[in-house]
Amino acid sequence: LTIDIGLQRVVNKRLKGESASVVVIDVHSGEILAMASTPAYDPNAFNKGLSSSEWKALINDPRAPLNNKSIAGRYSPGSAFKMVMLLAALEKGVITPGSLMFCSGSMELGNAEFHCWNKHGHGAVNARQAITQSCDVYFYEIAKRTGIVHIAAMAKRFGFGTPLGIDLPGEGGGLVPTPKWKRAVMKAAWQRGETVITGIGQGYLLVTPLQLAVMMAKLVNGGVSVTPHLTRKVTHKNGSKKEKALKQGRDLNLSTQHLDLVRAAMNDVVNSATGTAKRSRIKNPEWAMGGKTGTVQVRRISRAEREMGVIKNKDLPWEERDHALFVGFAPVNKPRYAVSVVVEHGGSGSKRAAPIARDILEEAQRRGSGNKTLVKAA
Repeated sequence: LTIDIGLQRVVNKRLKGESASVVVIDVHSGEILAMASTPAYDPNAFNKGLSSSEWKALINDPRAPLNNKSIAGRYSPGSAFKMVMLLAALEKGVITPGSLMFCSGSMELGNAEFHCWNKHGHGAVNARQAITQSCDVYFYEIAKRTGIVHIAAMAKRFGFGTPLGIDLPGEGGGLVPTPKWKRAVMKAAWQRGETVITGIGQGYLLVTPLQLAVMMAKLVNGGVSVTPHLTRKVTHKNGSKKEKALKQGRDLNLSTQHLDLVRAAMNDVVNSATGTAKRSRIKNPEWAMGGKTGTVQVRRISRAEREMGVIKNKDLPWEERDHALFVGFAPVNKPRYAVSVVVEHGGSGSKRAAPIARDILEEAQRRGSGNKTLVKAA
């Protein structure tokens, strides 16, 4: 197997007590170095036989221990999608890297108002600054200019919307919404406001943690496809071996200049004074990580609540708190590892998910994970 058992132990320990998932992947080979979904359950209990009350406790647990969140959990990616959104806009030519957008804290579209997480606004920002500071208004505007068809096409190039083909049962594909999909499923026309919120990774868009890790791998390995996998080879009872046949190395035909811009912006997210994950930087500069925070709403915030003051996550019931996300890579200067972290109802991505990613990427580099086979296939 590709799993680094020592890194896996660190991941499991780091997620203790959380309803969460983590995927760590080699950005060049697609090897899964660690994967976790918590809380877990004891499979031995099924061998002994579960009582009716034990079974009901498992299936009714809101933290879903029977669900492999890493490959089948469906989440809005939130701001972790902004790099894909930016690449779609740049490729279509509706903006340049230096195009400035002014963020006052909100944007109006028809009779609707779309808010930035920073209610005071970010002022004038360019592409790199918009990623670094996670300015929602910037991405509302470029989504409106780009259009949902081009956004969806770029999302699919990064592996969203269909299973990636990992060698595990039960992988989910998520959802990349389009006007055609909405007409077929909801019998309704697509609205411009739905394009706007897709631009910040909300709305109908749904992804798995595995897809987020693969997205990050493609962003930092030069725009090359990788197939995530857990087995290097299969050894049969007669001793013969069969190497894995993987669809690796297909170029996504992305601009090198655009990819360099995105990578530099993700470096700024963690390692600049204005980055949203600056408190989670890795102190050793040779191991420095880059990445992107995400804080995903799971409830609608009314106009009245905004006027009175948005209720803080800590004051909400657990199931109404935001999901906390972080996607990251390391080392910045020569990317080798990518990670996705999703903490269900964890609140802020910068406060809850980014520190977990930092600890995992630091440990992967300390161990040199992936440099040798650490777990033999049975």
